[in-house]
Amino acid sequence: MKASILFLLLILGLSSFAQDNYDVDLIPSSLRNRANATIRNKETVVDMRSPENVMYTVKQAITVLNKNGDESARLVLFYDKNTSIKSIKGEIYNEVGKSVGKFSQGDFKDESAVQGFSLFEDSRVKHYLPSVNTYPYTIVYNYEIRFKQNLIIPDWIPKPSYNVSVEKSTYTFICKPTDQFRLKTQNLQSKAEENITKDQKILTWKVNNLLAVKSEPFSPNEETYQTSVKIAPEQFSYFNYKGSYTNWQELGRWAYDNLLKGKDKLPEATIQLVKELVKNEKTDKDKARKIYQYLQEKTRYISVQVGIGGFQPVTAAEVDRLGYGDCKGLVNYMQSLLRAANIESYYCVVEAGSQKISLDPTYASMNQGNHIILCLPLKGDTIWLECTSQKIPFGFLGDFTDDRNVLACTAEGGKLLRTPKLLTQTNLQVRNAELTLDKDGNVSGTVKTTFSGAQYDNHEEFIGKPLSEQQKLLKEAYDIDNINFEQIKYAQKKEIEPVITENLNINIRNYATINNTRLFMLPNAFNVKAAVPETKGRTLPIYINRGYRDEDTIVYNLPDNIIPIIIPIEKSLNNDFGSYTIKTLIEGNKLICVRKFTLNDGTFPAESYTAFTQFINEVSSSDRLKLVLNLKK
Repeated sequence: MKASILFLLLILGLSSFAQDNYDVDLIPSSLRNRANATIRNKETVVDMRSPENVMYTVKQAITVLNKNGDESARLVLFYDKNTSIKSIKGEIYNEVGKSVGKFSQGDFKDESAVQGFSLFEDSRVKHYLPSVNTYPYTIVYNYEIRFKQNLIIPDWIPKPSYNVSVEKSTYTFICKPTDQFRLKTQNLQSKAEENITKDQKILTWKVNNLLAVKSEPFSPNEETYQTSVKIAPEQFSYFNYKGSYTNWQELGRWAYDNLLKGKDKLPEATIQLVKELVKNEKTDKDKARKIYQYLQEKTRYISVQVGIGGFQPVTAAEVDRLGYGDCKGLVNYMQSLLRAANIESYYCVVEAGSQKISLDPTYASMNQGNHIILCLPLKGDTIWLECTSQKIPFGFLGDFTDDRNVLACTAEGGKLLRTPKLLTQTNLQVRNAELTLDKDGNVSGTVKTTFSGAQYDNHEEFIGKPLSEQQKLLKEAYDIDNINFEQIKYAQKKEIEPVITENLNINIRNYATINNTRLFMLPNAFNVKAAVPETKGRTLPIYINRGYRDEDTIVYNLPDNIIPIIIPIEKSLNNDFGSYTIKTLIEGNKLICVRKFTLNDGTFPAESYTAFTQFINEVSSSDRLKLVLNLKK
């Protein structure tokens, strides 16, 4: 009898979803405002039947309101040895809610998820985008995925992107009443509905009527404010490895014991080579520098996403033999080389990228982190190493991993550490130009620029490129009509605080405009700040990810037919966001332009956005001011 009732309820539930009316006129006008697409209904169910059997079921109906919303209709599903797609089906409806087509798993493209730089990767991807060119339309997806693990439970983020509104979305997590897990919820207006029976614990979260919002410039990372639910079971299974954790210390110990231990063995010949390599070095720092140089010369980076779901490095002996590895393998190899010289180091998990994203100190999970770096806790002088680059200086991480929490996996357990911050005052670009302006308005001369800190990172790609490629990159960087680079030279100071020096010989045809007895020219030739859009109703804080400072001094040697009298440009600004000065003056037959601009990193209140745009746009306007020079008749 119970089975019959359950079957009837299931049929009714499926029918109600299938019979929803997808007439676009039923979407409230408030949800259409600013929206390219509207999620009409999404039901996500995670049924953790056992650590080795987690069913992930999604039913989603999304209305695409215009062409800009097409990507919201795309379904992309990854799978591998630990993840299988059990079923996919769906239907497409027109503007009035009439079915115009159906699709199934056979209509999806199935491709390797191997990246262009990946040698091995287990993952594959199925993806589908309907071929519809009449708007609006609605697409309904039903799919079921089985995970043979519960170490990584997908996060629930009901509003996936900007310009998308949500009419209704629910997330249900099912487990046994005795299962223990940790929750991290954010920006939810109500708590989960909880239902516990003899066999199951069911938690359901619901959201309704989430309005579409447009992207706001200089916003914090979405993860810091978007509505979300994250779940991490305490007892887990992953690729037949079992474990438990409730915090970063326990997760780091599991990673060390199960992913790293025993992977550090090197051939005896390599151990002796390391000892010979460092025998004349006096300090551990100097020994580490020598070994790092050996690593960079011997190895190269190739992505190898295999081994316990891509989390486990290949052995140090394998990297030693092949001469290549991914971030995990190269860090493990470097750690093994250092161990041969009796130097301690930590294998560290980090969320890498130019946007600073820290591991959450309040919520440990395997979902966080996408890269591995190495930490050397030397006495009074901690050194950090990026092991995937053959060019990066010893001890310099750059903006890919600076200023964020990372997890050090050690025999004693996990430790949250902080990588060094690239400071505003050291993210420097200092430019000095000596130019000659001729009587026809052409400019030629030399430009010397030094880059340090994050600005070193921005220009490191220029080093070692063929001349034709450098020419192309420089024309993009300088963005001046008719500029030509007659000579290009780079020098590097490859230290923990590295510097690039760029020396250029340039000419710019028709840089100044001549009109009868007047010559018009932009004295700030190389560093014009872009304006930022003004917006009303700002809701998010202003976030400046990384500060920097630019200093430019340009000297123009003027032709004899110039009357050395000008109305000078002079501007000075100073506030919480930064500072700016620009000044022009005449000294003899020289026109001198001095510009200094500092942008401070930090988070500022949303209501200060007007003041921020005024500051940046005033800088931009001042950078574009032209001088008028009188010509002798």
